[in-house]
Amino acid sequence: MTPRQEAATLARTLGDPALDLAMLAEGNTSAREDEGTFWVKASGLSMREIEPEGFVQVRFEPILAAQGLDDAGVRALLASARAEEGPLLPSVETFMHAWLLTLPGVSVVGHCHPTDLLPILCRPDGPEEAARRYFPDEIVCCGPASAWVPYVDPGLPLAEAIREGVEAYVAEWGGVPKTIWMGNHGLIALGSNRREVESATLMAAKAARVRLGGASTPLTRVQVERIANRPDEHYRQRLLWQIAGNGAE
Repeated sequence: MTPRQEAATLARTLGDPALDLAMLAEGNTSAREDEGTFWVKASGLSMREIEPEGFVQVRFEPILAAQGLDDAGVRALLASARAEEGPLLPSVETFMHAWLLTLPGVSVVGHCHPTDLLPILCRPDGPEEAARRYFPDEIVCCGPASAWVPYVDPGLPLAEAIREGVEAYVAEWGGVPKTIWMGNHGLIALGSNRREVESATLMAAKAARVRLGGASTPLTRVQVERIANRPDEHYRQRLLWQIAGNGAE
């Protein structure tokens, strides 16, 4: 499966109405093609039935160098950063995808708005909940904590806020987060392949339902670190990321 196909397959999974992760034109996905370019969902397209042709190949260099642009400047840059001219424009969230795809071990990014998670993202204790874990599989699939990003305007401001949130997470935990919670907005999941992103997204939605159901006793830091570092859990992670989704390729 090519990176473009992987991004499209992930998008259709996240856009499945039965999963309640995204609706209408919500959400976007991306996958790195090579050191110079990546694929990202085109603006305005629904993930539910998107095909690889709904993705735009974008050059990293101009997107990563962008700063201080107004709305017109953003639109012009997104058009000029395309590897090839065409009728589709990259998503306005291309800026966050570009930076996240430069992180170690990250080749695929999925962003959606899980209905069960949004009430928690809109609460004043959202940052505290992002740092909590309630059951082992939440740690296995979503990491020992989620990076937190307060609400900011989508586009360049959001990309910068995500950079700050991820850097704070790395300083505390010593590694890249698997999931990022964005206040009043949605979820980002990171992985080396689409199955890793799928497992993190689906488990984050389940963990949100657990919280909404009244969970009030999170695991301790010692318990979280024990599960996060167990060799048998790492083995289970690798198996999960191979068999999750639609089966082996």
